[in-house]
Amino acid sequence: MTDQPNSPQLYLIAPVGAAASTLGPMLAQVMDRFPVACLRIPGAGTEEELGRIADLAREIAHARDVAVVIEDHVQLALRHGLDGVHLTNGARGVRHARKELGQDAIVGTFCGASRHDGMNAAEAGADYVSFGPCGTTALGQGETAPLDLFQWWSEMIEIPVVAEGALTPALIGQLAPLADFIALGAEIWSEPDPAEALAILWR
Repeated sequence: MTDQPNSPQLYLIAPVGAAASTLGPMLAQVMDRFPVACLRIPGAGTEEELGRIADLAREIAHARDVAVVIEDHVQLALRHGLDGVHLTNGARGVRHARKELGQDAIVGTFCGASRHDGMNAAEAGADYVSFGPCGTTALGQGETAPLDLFQWWSEMIEIPVVAEGALTPALIGQLAPLADFIALGAEIWSEPDPAEALAILWR
């Protein structure tokens, strides 16, 4: 799949709640084996712990030419030299993040399954829009982002689109021609060997 001309790039989401001490080897192992376009740091945790994780992730990712964004924390992104933020509340906050971080920073945003939110985020200046979950999950409101949303977006909107959430090999195969990035995280970190789990998904 990843060898095809229109194949999406891999967008890696770091595990939620992982201590900086265990996170480093996990990230390095995966990023040494697979070409990752962007690494996202989840926004949960104390300021101190997130700062440690941000510094660690930046060091590992930048050594491999991988961009790093953090969820929602604009000031942490600035303070720790990250490449930008991933907002989790749709179009809200895009303009503020852009103003704080500057034109060169990455400002992406999660828009659930809402075409309307995605369009508003694009108009507000987002660098990418993320839709999901794509697979069935009990998390959130239980609403999934359908394939036809990605189909429409890929045909009508120039802003890159990320597919994420409860992804399976079959879903990734269906989304590959439609999405610019496939975001994987929880799908691999719960497995004994995350790199091997990713190899099964990312073929």
